[in-house]
Amino acid sequence: MDCRALAFRQLPHQPKLFLEYLDHFERVKAFYAHPPKMQVVTRTARKLDYPRERRTEVAELLRKQSIALGAGAETQSNLARLEKGAVAIVTGQQVGLFSGPAYAIYKALTAVQIAEELTRGGIPAVPVFWMATEDHDLDEVRTATWFDQGKLRRFELPVVEAERPVGEISLGAEVEPFAREAAELLSDQGSDLLAEYLTESYRPPETYGSAFAKLFARLFARQGLILMDPLDPGLHRVATPLYQHALAERDAVNEKLLQRGKDLDRAGFDAQVKVTLRSTLLFYLGDGVRQVITASNGKFQAGDKTWARDELVHLTHAEPGKFSPNALFRPVVQDYLLPTAAYVAGPAEISYFAQSEVIYRHLLGRMPVMLPRAGFTLVDAKAAKLLRRYGLTVEDVWAGSQSLRHKMEGASVPKGLSKAFEGGQKQIQKMLTQLGKQIAKLDPTLKGTVERAKQRIEFHLDKLRRKAGKAQDQKSGLISAHEQYLESLLYPHKALQSRELCLLPFLARWGAGGLSELQKLASGKKIGHHFIIQLP
Repeated sequence: MDCRALAFRQLPHQPKLFLEYLDHFERVKAFYAHPPKMQVVTRTARKLDYPRERRTEVAELLRKQSIALGAGAETQSNLARLEKGAVAIVTGQQVGLFSGPAYAIYKALTAVQIAEELTRGGIPAVPVFWMATEDHDLDEVRTATWFDQGKLRRFELPVVEAERPVGEISLGAEVEPFAREAAELLSDQGSDLLAEYLTESYRPPETYGSAFAKLFARLFARQGLILMDPLDPGLHRVATPLYQHALAERDAVNEKLLQRGKDLDRAGFDAQVKVTLRSTLLFYLGDGVRQVITASNGKFQAGDKTWARDELVHLTHAEPGKFSPNALFRPVVQDYLLPTAAYVAGPAEISYFAQSEVIYRHLLGRMPVMLPRAGFTLVDAKAAKLLRRYGLTVEDVWAGSQSLRHKMEGASVPKGLSKAFEGGQKQIQKMLTQLGKQIAKLDPTLKGTVERAKQRIEFHLDKLRRKAGKAQDQKSGLISAHEQYLESLLYPHKALQSRELCLLPFLARWGAGGLSELQKLASGKKIGHHFIIQLP
């Protein structure tokens, strides 16, 4: 397998705070509990204090969930290890259609690999995937983009019940033709097994949450990935003391969050979540609608409902399933429920945690190590051939359409004409250098004028070369098609491949060993890397 590693700093569109966290932790250590290092994960795991009673209760709830999903023996084994004292390496993502963008699977692979490495080092650890079923942004999960034969294929389910948690929304009959078409594409790419996994998981009665979970349970059966659905009423019941603590400490926590926002701004970073004087950490689920709870003058409000603090605290005890955490509180709830030693996150998430750290410190008293997920860009055989043909790298594609087109046009000049350009350019450079020396002796003040003239000549030569390449393209009609192929695969919709494209078609072509090959690269020894991989 041909593989090349890049630092995240070499990728487009990376958050400034995330890059500082990886490369210059000392500059941002005021916003995080730990640096992103495996030795710190090991140290954190050894010190982790987690109540046995809560461990037993959560393990039993997850066992019931796993049975409903049809999870295999490896998952059951990991659940037994969790109950006996293993730490958790946790990650999570929205429950996207047909597994969502590729990075959802990359997150799971990283968690699996880190857990395995910790276990081999003498610290029992299991991978856990927190499904964001309580999220109410349906647009985040109802579409999927696949790369197929050089073009982007978009699957899109309709908007229904948009205000409900996405994990509860049924897929409906509309999913059947999409699932059938997607399965046919997977079979055509060489994997009847993946096609079977998809059609078995994505059926009309299923919800976005249950379908995603069943697909992941099949994909990661051998790795024993534990899937966690936070919509489970039992998990809400276990989390009730934390909800009550958040309400009791609302004023102090909010003051600290407001100050953290100011501190981030002063350090030159943007706060990911807006916090106001009325903010709380909870949503209220009333009549199936998820509403933000606000606070003002000692009262709490959600929609047309109003409570005194004591009334709301009592309600969290009586009906815990009607409450869910906001984006900053969600990971704290997760790590209250789990003995988390490390959380595997994407760049934007790690930026969020600079605010969540305040809540961890005030309400939980501990925080896991934040590790960046492994990143991958997969290059198929045709794309690799095109990159070689035009003398390009993946980074050239990321640089944007205009720059890419210029390079492709310049490389498309016929060989004879290209040699003539190169020879002529060398002669002109030599002539201008000699001429410049003579003019400088005559009048040193003209040195800058000569240099500017040289730059203008080189610019026009390069422009002429590109126009010749463009004329060649008009004859052959290939560059536009090749450019579209490269951008659709490597920079779809001006975003990294892992953020836009589903991984399943790539796995279908790669074969059974694809996931294992990616998992090896998701090692704790290679934290902070993005890999360019040429598919076999």
